[in-house]
Amino acid sequence: MKAIVYTEGGGPEVLRLTERPMPQPGPGEVRVRVEVSGVNPTDWKARRGGPSGTVAEQVPNQDGAGVVDAVGEGVDPGRTGERVWLWEAAWQRADGTAQQYLTLPEAHAVPLPETASFDTGASLGIPAMTAHRALTVAEDGPARLAPGALGGRTVLVAGGAGAVGNAAIQLARWAGATVVTTVSGPGKAGLARAAGAHHVVDYRSGDAAAEIRRAAPGGIDIVVEVAVAVNTALDLAVLAPGGVVAYYADNGGAEFTLPVRESFARNLRWQGVLVYTMPEAAKREAVAALTAALADGALRAGEEAGLPLHRFPLERTGDAHTAVEEGAVGKVLIDL
Repeated sequence: MKAIVYTEGGGPEVLRLTERPMPQPGPGEVRVRVEVSGVNPTDWKARRGGPSGTVAEQVPNQDGAGVVDAVGEGVDPGRTGERVWLWEAAWQRADGTAQQYLTLPEAHAVPLPETASFDTGASLGIPAMTAHRALTVAEDGPARLAPGALGGRTVLVAGGAGAVGNAAIQLARWAGATVVTTVSGPGKAGLARAAGAHHVVDYRSGDAAAEIRRAAPGGIDIVVEVAVAVNTALDLAVLAPGGVVAYYADNGGAEFTLPVRESFARNLRWQGVLVYTMPEAAKREAVAALTAALADGALRAGEEAGLPLHRFPLERTGDAHTAVEEGAVGKVLIDL
């Protein structure tokens, strides 16, 4: 079978196409024929660092979608032929989704409804689980999203045209929140509206804080934040008492400063989010919620859902990584 591998850290040039033997599923594992592999920022960042631990050869990419074609001992044989979406395939493992077949623990291959495309399945994983975690870290919030779970709450999604931002808008809307998002131009505003945002604020064209306060007079309960170092002042200006800023990236800067008295006087919280190291219970809740949202048709991919797709063949995985690193708007996918 064909696979993309790297044996040292570096730029996309370290990725190479190779032939590997067909893997066999071990106990508790499934083998998946990968249809589509999804690329995330953590994929190119991990590649630059090189294979982790004692792994000599690493296949990149955490997310994907495909069909179970074999199962290991202890796995229901009925899963054979099941359409699935994949998550955390390469976390502390040598085998990511940039290969025609891979084996992984069966819990990381989640049933994909017939109504959801492989493109949608490959667009979930890290972005959607990040969004779910960000939307559920409030002290009195739900552990799992569901219709009505965020009823009466107002969510601000920073960067509503990004992959995490798109998932956060769709999930928050499905869960009953009022959704406000910030974007950097008219094109991205159109994408955020297609995802389902109630209010879209172009932060480059006016007073973003004033516009957000008009949209949410009672303040923002949850901020899903992609650029906390840049947006600290804006978040402070619009948060409701007891609000939380869930930040999952360091776009725009690696450090930020908070006013101590104002933060504790208003009972504000800044919460870091990283899927790989978040509690296992939170991962299970996210998988369950995403499964339910898919069944309800609440999670979609494609430009009509605010998430343009950029496609590459397997042999151009390096170009796919470069596209993500250079900030492609939407979701970068690799066809297998």
